[in-house]
Amino acid sequence: MSQTILKIAGLRVAYGGIQAVKGVSLEVKQGELVSLIGANGAGKTTTLKAITATQPVADGTVEYMGESTRGKGAWELVQRGLVMVPEGRGTFTRMTITENLLMGAYTRNDKEIEADIERVFSLFPRLKERRNQLAGTMSGGEQQMLAMGRALMARPKLLLLDEPSMGLSPIMVDKIFEVVNDIHKQGVTILLVEQNASRALQLANRGYVMDSGEITMTGPADQLLNDPKVRAAYLGE
Repeated sequence: MSQTILKIAGLRVAYGGIQAVKGVSLEVKQGELVSLIGANGAGKTTTLKAITATQPVADGTVEYMGESTRGKGAWELVQRGLVMVPEGRGTFTRMTITENLLMGAYTRNDKEIEADIERVFSLFPRLKERRNQLAGTMSGGEQQMLAMGRALMARPKLLLLDEPSMGLSPIMVDKIFEVVNDIHKQGVTILLVEQNASRALQLANRGYVMDSGEITMTGPADQLLNDPKVRAAYLGE
């Protein structure tokens, strides 16, 4: 039986008096790729921020690797392998590609950082070609590659991806999902938040559907993909 790497129970998050996340419970087991889908404003990003300790939690528990994240700083969680690629990429625009990748390894002090940069370059050859280019001069798709590469430099045990395909061309969307699949096959556990429900569920082992701050459906990804309610609400059918 696979170990549960992430367990959320009764999670509530509020902005002022507004409940953005209303008692969400979900779990991710070691080695899984789990998709969290839902419309804009459903509370998906807020859930990820709560998991990574970048958003205060009003109630409920978040456990990572069997331990509560309460009271821990985001950098401590990164050091323990809980890493997020944020919506909007968040690259350091005035730094080069290589400098951005080095920032991803800021919690590390081992001797394998250069080897890991080469590993990222093997996943994203375009980044290698432009390793000395400023991140701010790159296209949106290239910056998404860089944000994912930077996250990999932290050697994640659990990688959280927030809308990695948003705003990208169809060709770049294909590339991003291909790399997500490759990363998962290399043994990284992934929680994928994605509006492109069809592509997300095609990749995933299991899925959760979120609506208005609550989990409304969960199950094996192939079942959700073929569920008439999911197809009507999120796949445009």
